Amino acid sequence: MHGHHSHHASDDAGHPRHAHPHHDGDAHGATTSSHPQKEAHGHGHGHTHGHGGHAHAHGPINYDRIFAIGVALNVSYALIEAVAGFWLHSLALVADAGHNLSDVLGLLLAWAAVWLSRRKPSARHSYGLGRTSILAALANAVLLFVALGAIVWEAIGRLNEPQVVATGPVIVIALIGIAINGFTAWLFMRGSKTDLNVRGAYLHMAADAAVSAGVVASAALMGVTGWLWLDPVTSLIIAVVIAWGSWRLLVDSLRLSLDAVPAHVDASAVAGFLAHRAPVQSLHDLHIWALSTEAVALTAHLVCPDGHPGDAWLKDVCDELHERFAIDHATLQIETGDAAHCALRERCGLAH
Repeated sequence: MHGHHSHHASDDAGHPRHAHPHHDGDAHGATTSSHPQKEAHGHGHGHTHGHGGHAHAHGPINYDRIFAIGVALNVSYALIEAVAGFWLHSLALVADAGHNLSDVLGLLLAWAAVWLSRRKPSARHSYGLGRTSILAALANAVLLFVALGAIVWEAIGRLNEPQVVATGPVIVIALIGIAINGFTAWLFMRGSKTDLNVRGAYLHMAADAAVSAGVVASAALMGVTGWLWLDPVTSLIIAVVIAWGSWRLLVDSLRLSLDAVPAHVDASAVAGFLAHRAPVQSLHDLHIWALSTEAVALTAHLVCPDGHPGDAWLKDVCDELHERFAIDHATLQIETGDAAHCALRERCGLAH
């Protein structure tokens, strides 16, 4: 009873073009509509849709350049900070340097996912490798918590053996860290709102800026009060704040890796839209999942007793799914609700 799926057309660069739906005259047909997907991480995209003359375009974001800048700045700063931290006996600086180095690894993971997500689909990977961006986001979330665990461990040990800190130099180095990490976080800020992989990189940089700010505050207070315990206590407080802010990244990336419906997509609204679109009588087997941290896919079986509604109808539905719900790749199978086929589907446990 399953119809065939249309192939994915692509341009010379390997990026998908809109695959026009087609059917073979059978009442049970399927169509795949692949909208020009968001050019994965670094090439931007532009597209227009014929809805009353409405058109919109998105400017490109050069993530390659941003990642290169972020990696170069953070490697240089982490090395300087580590040397200064040991020399000045500042746990906060050493912890910040370690966190910066973990961020470099996180940036490299995210950058690698950006590169892999641009690769053309193949016979083995028919959707391409965009899903690596989800894995990178998950890895970055785990790295954040590993780094935080190391900070907490060292801070607890330093509470038992506080050491004198040269507050002046520490403040200067930490201020440089605020500038570097704050600037890098700002570069990623735009993409962090829509791309979970970029959000992971953004949170790493924002966390480092927060740690550096805490170092400045604790060093200034120590210079006035002489309370040596402020250095490790500040590290503990910052670790809690970062963990609180990073929890969402861990949860979201884990859910996407398990094929959960992306947080920005209202599955019930999508179901309502499809079910009430004439001549659809009902729908079943609706699935929505993430192809990457930016692209969303959907499959559904639509019951149309009067037969296939036509290619133009399918194209309009797919266009609206893209415009209203940000679903980039929709595959719809048309069924007439034949009783014999429905009974077979129920016996096989496929109806839901």
